[in-house]
Amino acid sequence: MADEGEKKGQEEDLSPDIKDWSKNQVRQWALELKSVDDAVAQILFQQDINGPSLLLLDAGDLIAMGVTFGPAKLIIHARDELVKLKKEEPASFRNQPGRPCKPYPFYRYHDTYRYMESSILDITESGASDFVEPCHEYKGFTNTTDETKMSKFTDEVIRFAAACMNSRTNGTIHFGVGDKPQFTHGQVLGVVVEDKEAYANELKSAIDGYFEFKHKQDAQMCIKPPRFVGVLNKNMTSSDKCVIEVDIVPESVICGENIYHTFNMDTKKAKKKEKGKEDKSETKPSKQFFIRDGGSSRNLLAPTTSAKPMEEYNRFVDSVAQRSQLRKQAEEKHLSVIKNSNQGSRLSQLITGGSLSLDKSHFERYVIVTNKSHSIQLESVGFLVELDPTAVLDFDPESAQCGLQSYFEQTNTVSVHLPSQYKFTEGIEDIADKLKLTRNTSWVLCNGGIKDEVPSDIDQWLMDKGASIRDVISFLCRKDVLPNKRFLVIFLLFSTVSEQMDPLIETFSTFWQELRGTEQILCICDNEKAFTSWKDLIKARCGNDISDRCIYELNFAEVNGTILSLWSENRKSQRFLPGDGRSKVLLEKKVERSLNTLEILCMNQCEGGNEDKIPIEENFYKGEKVSWWNFYFSEQPGSTPFIKRDKFDFIMNTVIPDLCSLRKACVLFNLMHVPGCGGTTLAMHTLWAHRDRFRCAILRDSNADFVEVADHVVKLLTHDHGEQLPRVPVLLMIDDFEDMDKVNDLQLLIEKECVKKNIQCKSAQVILLNCMRAESSEVTESTDTVFIGNDLSEGEQKQFEQKLVEIEKTHKNADTFYGFMIMKKNFKPEYIQGVVHNTLKSFNINQKHAQLLAVLVLLNVYCKRSSLSVSLCEEFLGLQPKPVCGTAKVEEGFGKFSTLISSSSVESKVVHKAVKMIHSSIARQCLQELTTTHNVSKADITDLLLTTDKLYESTQGKHKLLQDVHHIMVKRIYSVEDSKFSPLIQEIASETPGQEEMILLSASKRFDKDAVISQLVARYYYLKKKNFTEAKLWARSARDLSKDSSYMADTSAQVIKHELKNAIANCKEEPMPHEKLSMFLKVAQSAIDAFKETQSLAKKESSLRLQTKRDNCPFNTAGCLGEIQVGVLVIDLLQKTPVFSSENVRHDILSKVLSGDIKLQDVERCDRRQHKHRSYYIILRHFEDLLYSLKFRMKMNFDFLEKFHVNLGSRSGMKDSREQVVQNELFRCFQQYANLFCKTDSASLLKNKTMWNMLKVHEARQFLERQKADTYSGILNCLSNNTWAENLEKIIKLYDFIRPSGHTVKERINYIYANVVLSRIKLESQCILPFPKLFDLLRQVMQEQIPLSENLPAMFIAVVLFWPQENCPVYTSLGNYISQMETSYHATMKEVYNGKRPIVHFFLGKKRGYERLVHLREMKRCSMVQEGQFVSMWENGSLWEDKKVQQLLCRVTGEVKGKFIMADTCEPGLKLKVIPMFRSQLSGTTERSKVSFFIGFSMKGPVALDININ
Repeated sequence: MADEGEKKGQEEDLSPDIKDWSKNQVRQWALELKSVDDAVAQILFQQDINGPSLLLLDAGDLIAMGVTFGPAKLIIHARDELVKLKKEEPASFRNQPGRPCKPYPFYRYHDTYRYMESSILDITESGASDFVEPCHEYKGFTNTTDETKMSKFTDEVIRFAAACMNSRTNGTIHFGVGDKPQFTHGQVLGVVVEDKEAYANELKSAIDGYFEFKHKQDAQMCIKPPRFVGVLNKNMTSSDKCVIEVDIVPESVICGENIYHTFNMDTKKAKKKEKGKEDKSETKPSKQFFIRDGGSSRNLLAPTTSAKPMEEYNRFVDSVAQRSQLRKQAEEKHLSVIKNSNQGSRLSQLITGGSLSLDKSHFERYVIVTNKSHSIQLESVGFLVELDPTAVLDFDPESAQCGLQSYFEQTNTVSVHLPSQYKFTEGIEDIADKLKLTRNTSWVLCNGGIKDEVPSDIDQWLMDKGASIRDVISFLCRKDVLPNKRFLVIFLLFSTVSEQMDPLIETFSTFWQELRGTEQILCICDNEKAFTSWKDLIKARCGNDISDRCIYELNFAEVNGTILSLWSENRKSQRFLPGDGRSKVLLEKKVERSLNTLEILCMNQCEGGNEDKIPIEENFYKGEKVSWWNFYFSEQPGSTPFIKRDKFDFIMNTVIPDLCSLRKACVLFNLMHVPGCGGTTLAMHTLWAHRDRFRCAILRDSNADFVEVADHVVKLLTHDHGEQLPRVPVLLMIDDFEDMDKVNDLQLLIEKECVKKNIQCKSAQVILLNCMRAESSEVTESTDTVFIGNDLSEGEQKQFEQKLVEIEKTHKNADTFYGFMIMKKNFKPEYIQGVVHNTLKSFNINQKHAQLLAVLVLLNVYCKRSSLSVSLCEEFLGLQPKPVCGTAKVEEGFGKFSTLISSSSVESKVVHKAVKMIHSSIARQCLQELTTTHNVSKADITDLLLTTDKLYESTQGKHKLLQDVHHIMVKRIYSVEDSKFSPLIQEIASETPGQEEMILLSASKRFDKDAVISQLVARYYYLKKKNFTEAKLWARSARDLSKDSSYMADTSAQVIKHELKNAIANCKEEPMPHEKLSMFLKVAQSAIDAFKETQSLAKKESSLRLQTKRDNCPFNTAGCLGEIQVGVLVIDLLQKTPVFSSENVRHDILSKVLSGDIKLQDVERCDRRQHKHRSYYIILRHFEDLLYSLKFRMKMNFDFLEKFHVNLGSRSGMKDSREQVVQNELFRCFQQYANLFCKTDSASLLKNKTMWNMLKVHEARQFLERQKADTYSGILNCLSNNTWAENLEKIIKLYDFIRPSGHTVKERINYIYANVVLSRIKLESQCILPFPKLFDLLRQVMQEQIPLSENLPAMFIAVVLFWPQENCPVYTSLGNYISQMETSYHATMKEVYNGKRPIVHFFLGKKRGYERLVHLREMKRCSMVQEGQFVSMWENGSLWEDKKVQQLLCRVTGEVKGKFIMADTCEPGLKLKVIPMFRSQLSGTTERSKVSFFIGFSMKGPVALDININ
């Protein structure tokens, strides 16, 4: 029985399966049940109840054995609960051990270590070793019920604690860790704990109950509170389980030489029954003395059969003094090995590359690799937000819910990515651009946790996800993605890595291979055990000792503080924007970084910074772009003020205030400047001076997505305004746009975004400061346009001289400050020539750095924003950068030419550092110097640029370089002459004739997949070389590369057209041989078919643009014009044939044939020379379809283009002056068309009076067509092209003349238009129909059946003339006319109005009759400003502030209804729909708000201008 008692004291874990229990194990289970006497357990034992029979018992069976009813019910309930528990137990616990792992750090409570399900603790259950190293004991804790688990927990802890205290050894007992035979020894199982506090309370009570009173205090101090270590699932996700651990620390100062007995206090263990009395429970405490004996705790006072039962106990007690002394020595030894750490300074060195300042870190980018984090650790990772990592490779599948990503997103913006998004599926920089890799932190979830990605177990991760992570790492380590040797990979080990198969080991190995070593790798963990495990695993995998790349003696709080201390105060300080009433608004980092298309200038910009003044000023004076620091330094005590240009005060005091007063959401201010004259500096100076009154920002990249830019601008505008309307406007600087269309696109999108956000625009909300280069001083200044030239005023020169005095005092190398000196010398060519000549004396084109300079010069001259990336220069020059500070700068690689270049950051698909020429004047002079002095032509440099493969290898900025090279080859300067080639190609052709062909062919090889380059080569061959065979091949290539492009189709058509034109011009034979006629007509047919295809593709493109609403490119009219030009060539061709070349009659016959009025067989039958001309007629009949429809097709295209140009203008609603080239060509073609189709040469042959009258009517109609007065659009155009009143009077007379013969509806509508237009040119003309009669005529027309083709002009003129006025009939159907006009407009113009705005033909004036209609020319006349200024006033809305204009126009009232206005009229109850010209002027208004406005009439409907909210 003594042995049984010892067994009971040393309980074993029961088998997990009840079926396997023996009768002893059943008794053991019953003894553990509360409220069940030991006698019941003995009955079960005596009845041989084992596991299988226990499962079959019911309460009746137990009662039959002699168990009373109460205990019987308790036993059955406990058994059923246990069966249920076993069923719910995960199958993964059953003999599926995992990999080895370390126990939780001893005597620590706030470590973030967690166990993984089924992993194996790699330390066996043990006894005392060196007293300090803890021993361990494992308890599965799986076969306990709710009734028994707490007593089992306290019993086991007390027994283990007493043993450790007596043995003087540290120790940890683990609950939820299995042992043999049911589990692998040390297998992590975990237990579910609902009330952690209960365990701590029960243990505290148990200590008081089990230990002797005198030792209770010692025990409370040595037995630490329970620790609950989380258990992760195998796929790294959290579970609801934990391992309960209790640490025992018998410190020598507490325990001294004490010995610790415990008592068995279980009142159940002995029962005393007295006959005739109630049962009483009696406590029989039994004294125990536990020691550690191997892997278990043994009671030396347990009953034994030994002859000397107390001998071992006494011997142990005698050794306690010695044990205490050994314990004390062990503690002292342990403390002595804790050394002072120097890892703080080492961390500073490693993370900055040796600069010891993150503001000036050698590393431009940081990549973080991390694993499972703990909430405690997240309190100390603020440094990550400041580092703003390029990418984070996160292996925690729960990071987004409760991990690092969740924390990081609170203060920063991230783009969450799957590893598969890094796969090489397209161009590298295109992928980087889509990922926004250098703009937002790319958060790569490497083990699920996103979308449908399921986390993988460690064993499966390599197979499931390893390949995709290798793709991510390979991508990030490419030289064209992140800067070579200038980015650092930081392994942030939140959790201990203890397995060789851990994903982080594979990740480290891949980075190590890609980076060819560990110089760009830093590992951070917060304890030595984690470091040792990591170091050993890396050593085993890679063979490298990474100790010198690891930080492990600092906790994360110390790491955080150390890294944050490496930033300047300016970088860490809060940034502010101006708010209402001169208040300040905090700009949080997350908000600022989310607006990544903008560089935001804050009110406290630069304050608290520690930037070095000298190098910053030197870079600026040498020619680099000005920085905010330059303005800041100039305001500090002891500095002379920043140089103010003469226009600065004008901009500050006049331009900006005037723009602010305009009632438009987004207004434009153009700062035009000659390159290199300080235009960008003046623009930034303007922003700096306004930073406390406006929310100032600079657009980072002119190629950014403008929809996103508009969104960011409006977010900046509305930041921290809550529900209030924004009161602080945004001043946004945009720099170096080459095309005003792009500026207008951005302005329009910002307007739309303001409308979308319902921002009320009582004044300008966004001012676009467009800083744009102008090649000449021929710029018209206006209210919103200022020009800065390269000629300083006397005042400006004086400021430069004063500044030079200051510079020479503080800078030793002022002679190399070329940017400053060029301006100081007032741009004198002699100074620039001298600098360049002296610097390039040693130039040798065979040297690498000379070649690179030549390329940079060429690019800078022909592409203003060009540059070469630093990484490209390093590769080309053979420089070997290292990942530490102090390595050679790229400028040094240029040798003596380094004074001509500078480096800066470039915004592209991948943001990178690049070098460029310091000044545009220097670049131009360098190119000239290379040609004249060093015999290096533009062709030589261009050939070098195109054929040197080394320039296009995988380096940063490759896409930008290709873009710039493409630009200098393709970009034309459009003028009236319509240049066909870029300035570079034209100058090469002029300087070295013939070499331009070689250059173009080299370009086609470099851009072998580029349709535009193939198009360019085709254009060269058909325009310059007249080699149409070769041109067709290149045009075909362009079509193949861009099948759906109307522009490529047009090139194919142009080749054929020019082939025809050239062939006809070279045919000198008279008359033209019939063989050539056949060939020419075939070519003409091919050209027309090609131009028709161009038209078809243009319509498809336009429809697609309307659907996407992202592309404002206008309709491509080249196909229409091209078909007209071919028609003119065919007319010219036919007039050279004998069939149509002689006599006036032949001219008329040709006209009728091409009109389809006469058949060729009829002409042949009447031809007196038909036999001689027979071969011609045979050929002509073969092309009947072409010939009979020629006039119809030409007229259709003329009318189409007329409607297009007359009714649609620029996006501001004005006519587009840049279309003059097309208009001039159309005029030429129409003259030839009119010479054939709009006159009759055989009129003198007619004698019959009736025929004569018919001829006169015909001639009248021909005259109208010749004057383009046969269409409403042609008549309307008379208002714009300064048609003489006499012409219009004749037009009206001719319409009167042909009336008796029967006016068509179209002719009557045209007649009405002619009267209206003449009234606006010469109101006193006697030819004008009195207004009431015109009114009646229009009323009659509107009552007739109007053809669909005439519906739009009819509805337009009806709305214009019927607009209600006093003492005139009111048409209640006017609202229907407006609705029909809108419908007709969309039906007629939908294919062509993309990127255009309908032109306002008339405005509603204050007078009556004809005078009520005000045309734009009248407004120009009364405003008395130049054309350019008038356009500017129209576009920015300042025109409506002109008093004379206000006197001219009628201001109308109305009320808002949704997206439009219902205008009041003189007729009570009649309100008419009016569309706002600028929707933003209605933003912020509520339904039925009262407004006033001017009315303009466009083909789309009446429009409201200058809307005032009443």
